[in-house]
Formats: sequence, C-alpha cells, structure tokens
Amino acid sequence: MILEIKNLSKSFGSVNVLSNISFSLEKGKILGLTGENGAGKTTLMRCISGLIRPNGGELILDGTPMTSHISHKKRSSTCYMVPQEFTLIPNMSVAENIYLGREISSKGLLAKREMREGATRVLSEIGADISPDAIVEDLSVANRQKIELAKAFLQKAKLIIFDEPTTVLNSTETAALFKIIREFCANGGSAIYISHKLPEVLDICDDVAVLRDGVLVENKPSSEFTPRSLAEAMVGRPLEGLFPPKKPLTDEQLAAGAALEVEGVSDGGVVRTASFKLYSGEILGLAGLAGAGRTELAELLCGMRRRTSGKVKLFGQEVHFTSMAAALKMGLTYLPEDRQNTALLQDFSIQDNITLAALKKHTTKGGIVSVKSCDNATADHIKKLHIKCETASAAVRTLSGGNQQKVVIAKGLDTEPRVFIFDEPTRGVDVGARSEIYDVIHGLAAQGMAVLLISSDLEEVIGNCNRVMVMRDGEIAGELEGDAVTEAAIMHMAHGV
Repeated sequence: MILEIKNLSKSFGSVNVLSNISFSLEKGKILGLTGENGAGKTTLMRCISGLIRPNGGELILDGTPMTSHISHKKRSSTCYMVPQEFTLIPNMSVAENIYLGREISSKGLLAKREMREGATRVLSEIGADISPDAIVEDLSVANRQKIELAKAFLQKAKLIIFDEPTTVLNSTETAALFKIIREFCANGGSAIYISHKLPEVLDICDDVAVLRDGVLVENKPSSEFTPRSLAEAMVGRPLEGLFPPKKPLTDEQLAAGAALEVEGVSDGGVVRTASFKLYSGEILGLAGLAGAGRTELAELLCGMRRRTSGKVKLFGQEVHFTSMAAALKMGLTYLPEDRQNTALLQDFSIQDNITLAALKKHTTKGGIVSVKSCDNATADHIKKLHIKCETASAAVRTLSGGNQQKVVIAKGLDTEPRVFIFDEPTRGVDVGARSEIYDVIHGLAAQGMAVLLISSDLEEVIGNCNRVMVMRDGEIAGELEGDAVTEAAIMHMAHGV
C-alpha cells in the first residue's frame, strides 16, 4: 500500500470537518475523490500532504506512519499535491517557478542553465509547449496549470494528488494528461484524482471514494458507478436534470436588435478579427481550444485589454471601453476565469467583495458609504445565490470554491448589469453548485439579461446554449445552432477540419 488511513478526524474549533475517515490506496492505482464543495476533500488532502495535522487517527504513507516528527521535506518527497488554485509567482519565469524551493546551486550560485534544461525536460515529458524563460503572468490559465503539473513530476513523488487538474484544459489536453497519469501509475506511482467532472473521474480512476459532510459514504470500484449515481452519492439525494431547458431566440428578441454587437475587433495580437451579435435574453456560448483567444476577447470587450481595431455596440450605441469601470458604468460586467487572482480579494470580507465594484451605488450624497445599503444588498445576494457562509463579515478565503464563485457572481450582479460575460463560471465547482449556477444564469436570461458563456467544458456549453460560437486562432471560426450544437461539430470547427 502507498497510503493507509485509519479513523482520521479533523476539526477546526467546534466544527468537525472530517469524521473517522478510513481507506487505503494500492501502489500503481488511481483513486478518485469526490464530494460537494465543503465536503472535506481539500482538508483530507492537506492532512495527507502534511500541510495540516489531523486531530486523531492514523496515516501511513509508503509504510511510514506520518507522525508529527516526520519532516515536511521527507513527506513531500513521497507525496506531492497539485493544487486547484495556483501557487506560482507571477513575475518569475517558468523555470524559476518549477524549481522554486528546490533550486540547484553550484559554488554558492544558482545553476540557471541546469534548471532551465531540467524545466525544458519535464515540460516536454508532460507535453507542454512552454518556454522555460516565459514569465508566468504572461501565460494563459491553462499553461499555468501545466506548470503546476511540471512541478509535481519534477518532484518524482510516489503519490501525486491532482486537485481539479482539467478545469481549464480542453478535451485534447485532458486526454494527454490522462496518458501521463496512467504512465506514471504503470511505472509504480500512485495518484489521487479530485474532480467535479464525474465522467472524467470514472474514466481515469480505478476506485472512487465519496465524501459527504466530512464522512466517507462510498468507496468502491469506479465500474460500479455511473455519472448520475456518483452525483447522487455526493449530494445524498436523487438529482433532476443538471441543465435547465434551452430556449432558442424568439422573433421578438431578434426584432429588438442586438444587446451587444461586435464587428471585426482585434487587439493586434491574440484576437485577430472577431464578429458576433448577442441578444437580450439569450445565453450565447463561446467555445474553442486553449489559446484560441476566448478570454482575450472577453477582456477586450470590457476594457481590460486594448482594442486596436473594430467596433463594439452596446444596445445600439458604439462604445470603446478603456477600463472595466467604464464597462460597468454602461451595464456590462465580466466574471473572469481566474477568480483567485483576478476577481476576489481573499482577505477581504464577503460583503466587501460583493459591494466593491458598485460602491458608488452604496455611497450617500455626502460621500459616505452606507453600511445599511451594503448590508441589505449583501444579504439579498447571499439569499438568492444560496451562498453558504457563517457571516457576511467572514473573509472570502474561508469559503469553498463553489461559494467563492457565487460571491464573484454576486459582485457582478450588484453592478446591475444588462450584459453579463461568464468566463469558466463553474471552474472547480461541484455538481450541486454547478446546477445552482446554471439556474442563476438561466434566470438572468429569463429576466432579459444578455449572457455570453465562455467555457472549455463542452458539456457545459452544449447543455446551456442553443447557439454556440467557436473561436479558432483569434477569430470566430463559425457558429452552430439548435440540434447542430454537438461536441463533434464544435471540435471539428475548433481544429479547422
């Protein structure tokens, strides 16, 4: 066995997070770990990787009991965790990040050439076409994910924990990752795979363990689950359909004209020429491979990226936003794909995060922020979005990933938008929270809001959108509608075949 856990428990104060968890993992095997946000998955993995200490129970890693005297360095040489939220230094190079904490030195100096060559080698091993000299902050979220994977394989750990590794990867990149994981385990390694993409879990894993409210409720071969039965084990109840009914555009919507009209826009780099129309009450999908320019197009539309050519009209009025604040003022808001670094202030309260973008609305004529107005707005958003929190004054970092995502949505809604751009809205979110977020999105469209849904999850795009645009090489390669919206059609268009 690479891992044995017996009656493991963990509490924070009076709150029990894990209760008497027991399971084992054989060498060469892949264990799937699932559960809703807040079920205890991350806490359990942090106990295994040595980041926190359990309150009780036994944890044996590769035959060695993990007691308090075992150094973190020794534990990490056996077990390495690839985190869901990146731990990279943005202004450092790829090679520097890969070797961070494991730098190679010679005669008191950093062996930069050796580390660069090592980074190149490990990046090649995982199929990542990334320069070791590239600065991390200049890379896409998908490529940052690959750097985290490279760090894991450089460590040469016997057990690697993958926490939501494919949230920003397309199907081709996911297949390549699965090949790497399978080869790693075939060569004697072992893996724990955490994901809310349940078909992926059943595809890659030998066994699946399910946590619910800190208790292990299922642990059996993946072949004994279906995606639906696994989802129901997670939430503890029968599930209805994940996606609300899709609604095609009506003649009235078309006659009213486009809410957002984009004509030949470019940023002079990633986005070459992009044109489309988005109507009020519509959920328009935007799909494409990583690097196709989806996020860059969203940033260009809301003023976060400089537009060099083309036209944008918002409700018939030509606009040229040079900042996100200008876009918000005109009724366009954006939920970015990287909530950790772009959308939230982790040490600020839930209320501060929700009301930050619309402080002017909550400010009196005398220039004083109305606490009552902020309180009321926050309470309203928490209720409508079912944000699970003890108090609105709690730091947003204390929330689960799904609830953090709902805070970002609340922040956007507090600006009272008429057009909402969602970029990877369910990244790292469990099936229960995903369903709630989809209900929110469809509810907004039903109220007349124009929604642009950007996602690398084709099931998400197909399940929510009656009309889907496919981006390739910085351009809108084509559009699919109705029954023509299929995974095969999207991938053919994305690859240009």
